[in-house]
Amino acid sequence: MNLLDGVKILSFNHYLAGPLAAQTLADLGADVIAVEPIEGAFQRNWAVANHFVGGDSVNHLATGRNKRSIAVDLKHPDGIAVVKKLVATSDVVMENFRPGTMAKLGLGYDTLKTINPGLIYAAATGFGSEGPYKDRPGQDLLLQAMSGLAMRTGRADGEPTAVGAVIVDQHAASLYAMSILAALFARTKTGKGRLVEVNLYQAALDLQVEPLTAWLNGAPSPTSRGPAGIAAWFSPGPYGIHATADSHLAISMASPKALAVALGSDDLKQFGEADSFSKREGITRIVAARLKQKSTADWLPSLEAARIWHAPVNDYRDLESDPQLSHLGVFKTAESAGGVPIRMVAHPARYDGQTPEVRLVPQRLGAQTREVLGEMGYGAADIDAMIAGKAVGVAR
Repeated sequence: MNLLDGVKILSFNHYLAGPLAAQTLADLGADVIAVEPIEGAFQRNWAVANHFVGGDSVNHLATGRNKRSIAVDLKHPDGIAVVKKLVATSDVVMENFRPGTMAKLGLGYDTLKTINPGLIYAAATGFGSEGPYKDRPGQDLLLQAMSGLAMRTGRADGEPTAVGAVIVDQHAASLYAMSILAALFARTKTGKGRLVEVNLYQAALDLQVEPLTAWLNGAPSPTSRGPAGIAAWFSPGPYGIHATADSHLAISMASPKALAVALGSDDLKQFGEADSFSKREGITRIVAARLKQKSTADWLPSLEAARIWHAPVNDYRDLESDPQLSHLGVFKTAESAGGVPIRMVAHPARYDGQTPEVRLVPQRLGAQTREVLGEMGYGAADIDAMIAGKAVGVAR
């Protein structure tokens, strides 16, 4: 299960994309050491919904497992010395500061590769390390807006809509981890380190590679968002989410004739396969009106019998009783570092039928500072002196 056993990663990450990418690599068995400031990384001290569990922010619980934590003052010369000593024996350095921040601290790629020529230095930024936007704040909602994602999400008769999750950050995290794995694989052949860069702006575009490619190559787009309740501007009817008598149903791609059978609709019999896009609004209006006449549960058997691709629209409370998620073991329960029960979403892949285990729950800040420094050869007295001088910190 420890596919990355023996790989040592220093993670100077904060917010979401960086910590989540580092967690993915930690799940796979890498020794990920989260290097945080003495006061803790941002995600420890701020939480979505302003929610903390046993003193831990839910953001930290979402991105902090399977990592060791050390607290280091990167403006203290002894703290910098600690980091450089760590770099000498590390495989990867990850960071998602504003461009140039690590260089100003004396920890940029050009400096660190002289210490360790085989080092993979991976940086995630909002817009890239160069260019007119490089100093702009790269935040998920702003990237959804700038990338066209919000403009292309929602109904044509409504406003541009932000997705209800921080998907740009999360996709950037996947690209970040993937790129590091590719660099590690290349190093097995060449022995050389390299600089790896990903940015949220391109991650937001990459999320839209299918519709954006269609648009770039002249696909008709009379509206930015889907008309008549259709989920996307490029989709046929009745692709979208529609109200039933008591809730909502998603209907994916389906021929009008199959829908006519499933919904018992004579009105749909007039349409052929070729009409799915050219007459999509009319088809969708008929389907939407028909679905409102019965409950979701009443529609499911006939949709299944007609092999219509469909799904009920679930909320989070429904996921806990979902039999497929239960079978996959998606929700993990553990005792936090603070001694209270916490729930986490498991690593999203299996290896030989197994999901990576939670080796370490999200740790308290500086929980492994003494341990890591000891592994580097520092004596107890030296460590105590650095703690007293506030070059490093330990869990409180």
